[in-house]
Amino acid sequence: MFKRVDHVEIIPGDAGECTRFFTDIMGFRLKEHIKIDRPPMKGVIFVELNGTVIEIIDVANPAPPSAEPWQVSYKRIAIEVEDMDKAIDFLRSKGVKIIVPPMALADSKRAEIAGPDGLSIELREWFSA
Repeated sequence: MFKRVDHVEIIPGDAGECTRFFTDIMGFRLKEHIKIDRPPMKGVIFVELNGTVIEIIDVANPAPPSAEPWQVSYKRIAIEVEDMDKAIDFLRSKGVKIIVPPMALADSKRAEIAGPDGLSIELREWFSA
């Protein structure tokens, strides 16, 4: 009945900056940009990485995120990486802030970086069995 997550929607402070982050740094490709004239909505931008789609909603003057980390919400996006150390080195070279440095878990390595607007993006390298 249910197949997969089709896409995740985000409303950033700056849609252009957010799009550049995901395409220029994280390796997503620009799939589609649709201009919409329905204030406060200005458009939607779809970026895609290996079948995972993020819909960036361009809104005039969006409210800032809440400072409360434990509110009811979707918590973060998690992106799988091939090699955590190489990914972290690359992101640092691009000026991306590492929020939680890589840590080894039983079956993976996990880290967190600051994405657009400082929102957390989890990185995960799964160890092969």
